[in-house]
Amino acid sequence: MLFFSLSLPAGAGGWSPLTSDRYQWLEVSLGERTKITAVATQGRYGSSDWLTSYLLMFSDTGHNWKQYRQEDSIGSFPGNSNADSVVQYKLQQPAFARFLRLIPLAWNPSGRIGLRLETYGCPYSSDVVSLDDGSSSLVYRLSPGPRRSSRDVVSLKFKTLRNSGTLLHAEGEEGLSLSLELERGKLQLLLKQGSSSEPRRVASLGSLLDDQHWHYIAVERHSSHLNLTVDKHTERVQIPAEFSHWDMEQVGKPAISRRNFHGCLENLLYNDLNLIELAKDKDHQVTVVGNVTFSCAEPVSIAVTFPGPQSFLQLPGPTASSSAGVSVGFQFRTWNKAGLLLTFALPQEGGVVWLYLSEARLRLQIHKAGRTLLELTAGSALNDGQWHSVELNSRRGRLTVAVDKDEGGVAHASSSITAGGQLFFGGKKDSQECLNPFSIFQGCMRLLSVENQPVDLIMVQQRLLGNYSHLLIDMCGIIDRCSPSRCEHGGRCSQSWTVFHCNCSDSGYSGATCRSSVYEQSCEAYKHNGNTSGHFYIDVDGSGPIKPQLVYCNMTGDTHTHTHTHTRSLQPSPGGNQHLVHFDYSTEEEQLSAAISQSEHCEQELSYQCIKGVFACVCVSEGSPFSWWLGGPGPGRVRTYWGGAQPGSQQCACGLQGDCVDPQHYCNCDADRMEWTEDSGLLTHKESLPVRSLVLGDIQRPGSEAAYRVGPLRCHGDKNFWNAAFFDKETSYLHFPTFHGELSADISFLFKTTASSGVFLENLGIKDFIRIELSSSTQVVFSFDVGNGPLEVRVESSVPLNDNRWHRVRAERNIKEASLRLDGLPAATQEAPTDGHFHLQLNSQLFIGGTASRQKGFRGCIRSLQLNGVTLDLEERARITPGVRPGCPGHCSSYGSFCQNGGRCVERANGFHCDCGLSAYTGVFCHTEVSASFKSGTSISYTFKEPYELSRNSSALPSSIYSDMTLRGENVSLSFRTNQSPAVLFYVSSYYREYLALLINKHDMLEVRYKMDNSRDVEVLRSRVRSLANGQLHTVSIRRLTDSVSVQVKLPHYFVKFFVVLCCVGQSLALMLPSSESDEMDPDLARLVSLGFAGCLSVVQFNSISPLKAALLHPDTSPVIITGPLVQSNCGSSAAANPYAAENTHHLSEVTVSARKQLENISSLKEEQRTALKT
Repeated sequence: MLFFSLSLPAGAGGWSPLTSDRYQWLEVSLGERTKITAVATQGRYGSSDWLTSYLLMFSDTGHNWKQYRQEDSIGSFPGNSNADSVVQYKLQQPAFARFLRLIPLAWNPSGRIGLRLETYGCPYSSDVVSLDDGSSSLVYRLSPGPRRSSRDVVSLKFKTLRNSGTLLHAEGEEGLSLSLELERGKLQLLLKQGSSSEPRRVASLGSLLDDQHWHYIAVERHSSHLNLTVDKHTERVQIPAEFSHWDMEQVGKPAISRRNFHGCLENLLYNDLNLIELAKDKDHQVTVVGNVTFSCAEPVSIAVTFPGPQSFLQLPGPTASSSAGVSVGFQFRTWNKAGLLLTFALPQEGGVVWLYLSEARLRLQIHKAGRTLLELTAGSALNDGQWHSVELNSRRGRLTVAVDKDEGGVAHASSSITAGGQLFFGGKKDSQECLNPFSIFQGCMRLLSVENQPVDLIMVQQRLLGNYSHLLIDMCGIIDRCSPSRCEHGGRCSQSWTVFHCNCSDSGYSGATCRSSVYEQSCEAYKHNGNTSGHFYIDVDGSGPIKPQLVYCNMTGDTHTHTHTHTRSLQPSPGGNQHLVHFDYSTEEEQLSAAISQSEHCEQELSYQCIKGVFACVCVSEGSPFSWWLGGPGPGRVRTYWGGAQPGSQQCACGLQGDCVDPQHYCNCDADRMEWTEDSGLLTHKESLPVRSLVLGDIQRPGSEAAYRVGPLRCHGDKNFWNAAFFDKETSYLHFPTFHGELSADISFLFKTTASSGVFLENLGIKDFIRIELSSSTQVVFSFDVGNGPLEVRVESSVPLNDNRWHRVRAERNIKEASLRLDGLPAATQEAPTDGHFHLQLNSQLFIGGTASRQKGFRGCIRSLQLNGVTLDLEERARITPGVRPGCPGHCSSYGSFCQNGGRCVERANGFHCDCGLSAYTGVFCHTEVSASFKSGTSISYTFKEPYELSRNSSALPSSIYSDMTLRGENVSLSFRTNQSPAVLFYVSSYYREYLALLINKHDMLEVRYKMDNSRDVEVLRSRVRSLANGQLHTVSIRRLTDSVSVQVKLPHYFVKFFVVLCCVGQSLALMLPSSESDEMDPDLARLVSLGFAGCLSVVQFNSISPLKAALLHPDTSPVIITGPLVQSNCGSSAAANPYAAENTHHLSEVTVSARKQLENISSLKEEQRTALKT
């Protein structure tokens, strides 16, 4: 270990420049290239002078400096807090350089810049070669003979100023070759199969590799893939099978005039063999051609960086002798679409010239007196980070602006300008006379020239020429924030000088880095969002690498994913003794495996029918089976049992149950019968699913026939979704291994509690930490520290969170921002520092439901806790942890609102179920209309049970089939659609000739007839609404309580509601049910009934009875009599309305206005009805 120090004897102090400003630096020459591993700083002895912050730069030549960055982001190093203590920093990645430069950024405000410095490292030796023209090459030819190696490693370092060229080329047998090429500063890996084919690019890595700094490259070939490394980043690349045992015949840097590489190579190694050292020793296996030298002759190119809004470079304009025009040239590179490049005043004209970027194009404007006199545009896409040249020339009445030496575009104008005074590059010193109307330029410039004379930027740096502010001279500080891309899941990365942005459109993910999936992880999750059956994308691992997959979710029972069914008949095949069939599934392998693993239960039907076995004998009692199937992950493993049997049993379902057609065999198809027999059943062992292939043997026998069927793979349940733990006191917690989320992390879970605060999750490091907690009854806080100081993201809820209902929390943290979501509230975000720490370094255990200090613990339930898409098994850990119980009941408080239309929420251990027994609707949430199409001869009669029958056998009937017998009131509701009038819609009667009838009269008006007393006439209630027999869907609700009746008619545009009081009805009025077929019906009503009803009836309900639902879904267990054709239909759905339904849709405000107009007449309508009844 070597160290270099700058410290002077006691009393002498150390380094302190005459002027303390940010333009000072201390440069150290190490004599030769050195591996630098650490630096240490100390203030000036016996003084108040020390640095509090500084930058480190490295260089091989004393020019073209490169800033050292920690974690690829942080540029500055913290310094000292006094003059005596030593602060040492070990470099995360060693630097290899001959020169070191320290630039002060901040110092003790009560003192000056003062420094004592030590640098730690060790000698570094290397073999270097310089290749400076197209004919230069260095090629190593391997010894002939068989090698058949499945692994090769080639590594090297290079530096260059050119952005294109072939670095490495390897050739082998059968025309196979591999090339590493620079293209626009990126490294491309190309493979070529055969001498006649074109090279194919299989990988691209790195960026800005033309910066004349050393870059490391390694290619490691394995049997099936390559590992390509550029600097610190490695990418795995799948390769064609031909390369799996490829023998290289030669490797090196070839002479390819089409793509010349100009630059230096260092330590070119093939399987640890130093090819440059062999070339120096003139080894016979190495051929060197052209201008090759074993040193690195580096051209000097001085660049300048404009990092911010106060940056500018001022240079003297053309001399008086060149007053006839102006000529300015330079190169620039940037990521920004806009920015001022150059401006200068026009002498004696009072005008100004602006040369700037706008929408990534170069524009020139000449302004005078607030008017634009001339505008030129050239080039496009100039914000790509590449070097672009600009030439501005004005001579003899002609003005020209050229980009990239005419390749990027040239703009001409018949005009002439002359620069007067000073030229300002990248901006201008603030002044009231001339404000910059354009965006600031952030980027690099080099090769500046004025009047065809190069500008010496070192003289500018030494204040001997021009002026500048806030520049970094002799370096280009551009950073590619999209290499490697921080955008996940295929998000497209774009950037400016300071930030990057991820475009997540069409990726299926969202967030600052496209990390959060927009899809749920299972059908179970969709169900508990209130979704009904249909096709959905599910993302089984959330933020993980597995892509979303499209499945069908059947919500009516358990949730399912479906694949295709395969059925085929087989005939004897004399040409072979086996039939092999392979099944392809619509989802990728990793998606399928993850979905099976996550599900609570999976099943797949496997059926085989045969005649005259052993045509394809599934299994035999002795020896090996004729047939088998393969199932499970990947290509699957051989399985010798059939559907319905146990794994490894070599049996079919009949063998397990002991009912095979031939007791001597364990499968029906082994019986060799002349009639059809079948072996079928469900495969339920998840480790054996899905069925991948079938191998059916003994297929050549004449007279044999067979058919097989592989059913769809069905999986239901989500064991992760309901995985929960209950924490009953503040001191209880679960602990897990350290959470790893160095660069990005996402955490999601559900909780419910009655407590007002508590820590959900905590993981600590030496200084870093991550924590999510309920800080109050209405606030959740996500906090962490990655080295920049604690950062908090808070979400405030308008309702209490300690309501013992499930609430969902989703937190994400990446190098761009931190975000927190609570239920459906808008996400709260906090941006991460652009140049701060971003590695989260944790080392303790992960605590769930509590903290390491056992304080502020959480009391309640935590469910479905996922870290980076992986579910933690809380229940398994809770079973062995005191104070924590597995599972958490009580889901109806959160999900019960999903049960609609009178459906009742029923608790389950894992979830809930909607009981639709008391509802006229059906479906998973009691939301599906039960409707039927009636013809004129169709009717449904529902007979109520006698009271003594109900008491004797009430438990045998569904709850929707019986009701209280003595009624003080009733609730009737139904929807209808018809073009017929008059027509009876609904009729209910008692033994005492009391009845209720709902009908459409001959005037197309709704009519309700009540007969509540045999001694009095029927009472008729009529709605004012007409044209109800118009084929549109209408809904009617009747509510009676003793003598008060309300009728509501819901129309497509509005609803009408009116109230009446029945005459002569006392509090003891009772409508007695059931009815009797012998009852005599009023003659007028009987005449209407005889006409029948043609149309649609839907969701018919009488109190708790749903007669239409009973007739359609429970005809065998319900007391119903169906006459005529009755067809279940969706005619009662609003989506099934007539073709003009879209014209009848109104916004809520319109409905309210229409309803209000109707309700204004309610008082008068009630009075009219009373008068009619009295009359």
